[in-house]
Amino acid sequence: MNIQIIESMMAQVSTLLMTPVILTIVALLIYALFALGRFISQWLVRRKNLMSYVKQVNNKEAQWLNGYPIHNYFVQNPNASEDELEVFALKKLETLRVVTRVAPMLGLIATMIPMGPALQALADGNIQGISENLIIAFAAVIWGLVISSITFWPASVRKRWCANELINIRKFKGDS
Repeated sequence: MNIQIIESMMAQVSTLLMTPVILTIVALLIYALFALGRFISQWLVRRKNLMSYVKQVNNKEAQWLNGYPIHNYFVQNPNASEDELEVFALKKLETLRVVTRVAPMLGLIATMIPMGPALQALADGNIQGISENLIIAFAAVIWGLVISSITFWPASVRKRWCANELINIRKFKGDS
């Protein structure tokens, strides 16, 4: 098989990937905004219920409490092992963490796909073709980074929340 056929096929497949990548970036942007709203809502609920949570931890009494998912899982499953609790916590963080990492990758993919046509336009002396492709390329990477930025902070804070809840659950289990 001739190498030029493979190169041509790869270029055509890359061009076909642009639409799904752009649609995925748009879907991830919608998800990121939704996740940010959920995070702010959970932060407000946690703030409202903080004194009740601290009181429960200090008194070694575990009751269901809005905004504290790991704690609530423990309340519903008091015999859950530490491993089960950690898996539950990781599951709660998984989607945000994946979006935080995947969005920049998709932005980079969507940046590289139009670079081929931009370079071809440069070779042909078509300035308009260069600018059209570069606008798409840079917009895609910017949106990928914006999505990652929106989801990074909530993912980091939620990770700390989960770790704190796990530490407090160990206190419950240690005194049982």
